[in-house]
Amino acid sequence: MFIVYAILIFALLIFVHEFGHLITAKAVGIRVKEFAIGMGPRLLSVTRGETRYSVRPFPIGGFCAMEGEDEESDDPKAFNNRPAPARALVLVAGSGMNILLAILMLSVLIFANGEPQTSVGALTEDSPAAATGLKVGDEVLAVNGEAVSSWAELSEKLAEAQQSDSNTLPPRVSLRVRHADGQEQTILADMYEDDDGVYRVGITPSLSHSPGYFFRSFALGADATWNMAKMMYKVLGDLFTGKVGIDQLTGPVGIVKAVGDTAKVGGGYVMELAALISLNLGIVNLLPLPALDGGRILFLVIRLFTGRRVSDALEARIHTIGIIALFALMGYITFIDVDRFIIK
Repeated sequence: MFIVYAILIFALLIFVHEFGHLITAKAVGIRVKEFAIGMGPRLLSVTRGETRYSVRPFPIGGFCAMEGEDEESDDPKAFNNRPAPARALVLVAGSGMNILLAILMLSVLIFANGEPQTSVGALTEDSPAAATGLKVGDEVLAVNGEAVSSWAELSEKLAEAQQSDSNTLPPRVSLRVRHADGQEQTILADMYEDDDGVYRVGITPSLSHSPGYFFRSFALGADATWNMAKMMYKVLGDLFTGKVGIDQLTGPVGIVKAVGDTAKVGGGYVMELAALISLNLGIVNLLPLPALDGGRILFLVIRLFTGRRVSDALEARIHTIGIIALFALMGYITFIDVDRFIIK
């Protein structure tokens, strides 16, 4: 079943990428010859206007073929005859859609998980908090006399309490709580260290799915995507400086293995992995390397300074070499993945 998940993820991410090229190309007046879902011979196709839309049998792949993209053309609507800003926008659009998809996926996950509140959603059995008489639904108003209005503040104050009382075994914290009947009470609870080395009192927050949180989840999703992107750029930097070797990268086989592992844990983890792969696809495609969208953007910049001295034919040959090198790299990584995940 996990292979089906992997195929669906690949198909979705590539479709979104190529769809970004399609809608942007049409918006700036570039002729799109064919938009294909899948690779291989055509199974189904229909022509609408100047574009053929087709479905092909192998779901891992797809393309948006534009007039004059890889060849010289006299058509005024050809890619090579449109202004440089329009061409750059089309090239960026594919990666942009993948990045937007990553933000959307993470935002949906964040909202689905819910916003932690300061009220008690559950109590760890035999925990110090449970021993004080706290009950589900009680609201924590203050920690050691300092008011808290969010779960993040509550967690921060608990951490501060542990540090200020670090010489005591166990540390103790004062909680001001409001019970379900409206009465307030101050209780003292010991703190205990969990398996991760974090001190807790045994409270799990209740979760909210309020309309306000629905909109905030998009900002949180964008922030989570940004943090992922920073991590990826660090890895890319380490790759180019030699701190990370090519043999530490993973390809399709490794991704399928990762999808299988996360599918065993739950659908939410599969979506988080899909968001990571989508962001990865968006970022890598913008690298200034031949055959990638970033490489094509680089040629646009070069031509701003050199004019037509770099011909379409020369650029096409360079991109062809880049594709060959890219497939060679993927073949090498796949060989390593097979040895790492299947043979061993």
